[in-house]
Amino acid sequence: MKRMTNILFVFLSLMMFNLSAFAKSEIYTGTFSNKAVGGYDTVAYFTDGEPVKGSSDYQTEYKGAKWLFSSQENLDVFLADPDKYAPQYGGYCAWAVGHNITAKGDPEQWKIVNDKLYLNYDADIQSKWLQDPQKWIVEGDKNWPGVLK
Repeated sequence: MKRMTNILFVFLSLMMFNLSAFAKSEIYTGTFSNKAVGGYDTVAYFTDGEPVKGSSDYQTEYKGAKWLFSSQENLDVFLADPDKYAPQYGGYCAWAVGHNITAKGDPEQWKIVNDKLYLNYDADIQSKWLQDPQKWIVEGDKNWPGVLK
């Protein structure tokens, strides 16, 4: 019986260790990428009012992810205040985080609210989020970053 208890303890310990290894990254990059926001220039949402693909010519590392920009000027703006330009909830879907789950954020499904960038999973989810963005922001803020565990 003691041997069985020891085996069970080791098994459960390994399970807990393995589960902790699957904690989600603070910045969403996808499974096979290290690019934040799918390689889009986060400053461009604020300056150009639309998604603009970044270039590997203008990149930086921030919070464990690679961030790409369309120009040196936008890279410099980001470096001066990355928290201002990084999407909320690390680029995860804002509607999902509001529901205390995570899902990928699509750089083409975005909205700036109160000078902050939010991404959503797809157009259908974004339409639901846009029905009451303030509600989902309040809920998302409550759940972030605990939803990553």
